[in-house]
Amino acid sequence: MTVAAQAVDALTLHPGDVRCAGSGVRMETLLGSCVAVVLTDPRRTVGAMCHIVHSGRAGSSGGAPAAAQAETALQTMYALLRERAIQPGLCEAYVYGGGNMFPGLFPQRHVGLNNIEWVLNALAEDGLRVLHQDVGGNRYRRLSWTVGPEQPQVVAVDV
Repeated sequence: MTVAAQAVDALTLHPGDVRCAGSGVRMETLLGSCVAVVLTDPRRTVGAMCHIVHSGRAGSSGGAPAAAQAETALQTMYALLRERAIQPGLCEAYVYGGGNMFPGLFPQRHVGLNNIEWVLNALAEDGLRVLHQDVGGNRYRRLSWTVGPEQPQVVAVDV
């Protein structure tokens, strides 16, 4: 589901969701191997968050929502920011998630790692500066951020 939020106290993002909100709105999500990206203008007046399920382009995951794909999610975030007169290339980024949920089955290469690498490479190619990242490991993460001056908050729990 893709929505530009207004006058809402809290938004919960599910896999494939992309949200954009103004100052004071809280956005939150729960991550395993998925990756969340937070983009905000340097003044922290507008923020966007997405919950990416799969690295790459839409169409490669069967029936999953298009925004579950990394490329579509980022492009949707950029469009929502532009609707609010924010140039995505001037935004600052935070990246979270990409955990290995099955370390016994996938001790080295896993889907979370693919998601992390794709997102970090795409943000770098788009010229976005990542201010902070909490990625990888064998853990779940609960991410929350209230659009404003504070950094996103993460609580991690080992698998």
